[in-house]
Amino acid sequence: MPRLKPLMAAAIALLVLASVLPWRNASAGALRERWRQRHAATDPADLALPAGVRVLRDVAYSSDPRQRFDVYAPPHAQHVPVIFLVHGGGWSRGDKAMRNVVQNKVARWVPRGFVVISTNYRMLPDAAPLQQAQDVAQALALAQRRAAEWGGDRRGFILIGHSAGAHLVALLAAAPSIARDCGAEPWLGTVALDSAALDVVQIMQSRHLRLYDRAFGDDRAGWLAASPLQQLQAPAAPFLAVCSSRRADACPQAQAFVDKAIALGTRAQVLPEDLSHEQINEQLGTDGDYTARVEAFLRDLGPGVAGILDGR
Repeated sequence: MPRLKPLMAAAIALLVLASVLPWRNASAGALRERWRQRHAATDPADLALPAGVRVLRDVAYSSDPRQRFDVYAPPHAQHVPVIFLVHGGGWSRGDKAMRNVVQNKVARWVPRGFVVISTNYRMLPDAAPLQQAQDVAQALALAQRRAAEWGGDRRGFILIGHSAGAHLVALLAAAPSIARDCGAEPWLGTVALDSAALDVVQIMQSRHLRLYDRAFGDDRAGWLAASPLQQLQAPAAPFLAVCSSRRADACPQAQAFVDKAIALGTRAQVLPEDLSHEQINEQLGTDGDYTARVEAFLRDLGPGVAGILDGR
């Protein structure tokens, strides 16, 4: 039998592993995501951007090479809302320029008039998730201060994160003091795309993937500090939790977080989608009901956002 190419062999091994794990419904998506993150393109030249999009790459918000973000701006923008993206990757991989992070979102929202910013942050083992949230907060603070340079509104930011990035934006939403301490101002709303780490304490006290051990360790105080559900103690900016109904762990955690947020006075909702973990990231920005439902949430964040989405 001919020798399999390394990439094909890795994919087959991944599928076999996912099929034998007793908690495969919870883990298979995460395993596939890790494989895809390793092989997804991160060369900005691979992105097909709409004509006229202004691009500014690798804006430094601190000294580490990972502490950079990219800006995608429409021509002649003035005081427009800003969508601020935070990639996923198990807190240990991923990149701001990956196609599944920016391609469809930039293609949809920049021509409509939004500025889109996609940020990197330090990774495990150099930075634990709480430090990563602080990195995102630092990036947000600098982007807000400089937003007018790209035609953005410093008070019109919307945070969107996927997977581990969804955990990070949810943590900032639940504990906005992290962002304030880094100099960030309040933002309009937060969209968490399929996080299964909204209740870190529950995860660590149950059977879980080893990636959570690498991320959160064995210190209960650390679990509490990095857990959005436990940190949520006061009303927050409007919050949308998108979750994959194909995963056993995502929607129950999203519902628990949203229920607590509503009880505290936050406008929050869960959006279950019959999409895979990867599709929830990749398909946001494509035509269809999923993007329309997310944009319905965005439309309610303020007249500036609604005006752009409605073409006014």
